[in-house]
Amino acid sequence: MESLAVILEAPRRLALRKLELSGSGDAEVGGNLLSPSDLLVEIQWSGISAGTEKLLWSGEMPNFPGMGYPLVPGYESVGRIVDAGDEVATRVGEWVFVPGATCYRDARGLFGGTARRVIVPSARALPVSESLGADGVLFALAATALHAMNGGEPPDLIVGHGTLGRLLARMTIAAGAPPPVVWDNKPARRNGARGYSVIAPKDDDRRDYANIYDASGDADCLDLLVPRLRKKGEIVLAGFYANRPSFAFAPAFRAEARFRVAAEWGPDDLASTRALIESGALDLSGLVSHQRPAEEAPDAYPEAFLDADCLKMVLDWSNCA
Repeated sequence: MESLAVILEAPRRLALRKLELSGSGDAEVGGNLLSPSDLLVEIQWSGISAGTEKLLWSGEMPNFPGMGYPLVPGYESVGRIVDAGDEVATRVGEWVFVPGATCYRDARGLFGGTARRVIVPSARALPVSESLGADGVLFALAATALHAMNGGEPPDLIVGHGTLGRLLARMTIAAGAPPPVVWDNKPARRNGARGYSVIAPKDDDRRDYANIYDASGDADCLDLLVPRLRKKGEIVLAGFYANRPSFAFAPAFRAEARFRVAAEWGPDDLASTRALIESGALDLSGLVSHQRPAEEAPDAYPEAFLDADCLKMVLDWSNCA
């Protein structure tokens, strides 16, 4: 069995071609590629991450488990289960979110979700509402925002009004906390706020923030943020950083600043995110700004990373064989 997939052959060298698929552990049962608990998912939409995938594309990704080229990127895919192993056959027809796959014989799956068809263990496919459409790819980022907030208090300042920053702001309001202030240096990114304000850092003179969440991915931000903390305030690194974050010790010492790194979301975060969306507490609309056919992936990736007007790029796989 083959699948058309996006492949990063090397930094800044991206292709779209067919790859041979493999099942879980390469186990073929009775001549069937799918193991008893495997699912075959036909992907409809996949998102392009402007954080981790940009680092894979540029070659700046720090050493990471499974790192190496060629690789299939992507952990933001939604589609329909079209075949399944004997133990999970009742799931055929479900609409699911797939947070990546490792089902390729001749390429690494890091994170492996940007393909027309993927084979995943049943536990990796989360049932979601088909009515979300392309917005369903945002489950991973929304779960990332929720995971960051579950580790402490909600933010009163968010740095960066990209997709993650907007989801953090929406999650904060959904949690019943006061609307946060959001910073962004780019004028084009200061629109689209819903119930909170977005300003340029230079226009904010506050020095009493209790919880600052950085969603910018800028490793040099800490010296700018520490003076904005109140005593014993916390800075949460919610992005992914190619360079080594560092800070001057004396100002952090005077503030008794705390620093927390928010790591990857887990299955519980995905389930909790789904509950928030289904209850109406969290709205994913208005975050997907660009959509292109998957055949245009070689052009879509640079646009997603380099066009300041691109908030979130989604690939449409519906016309791919």
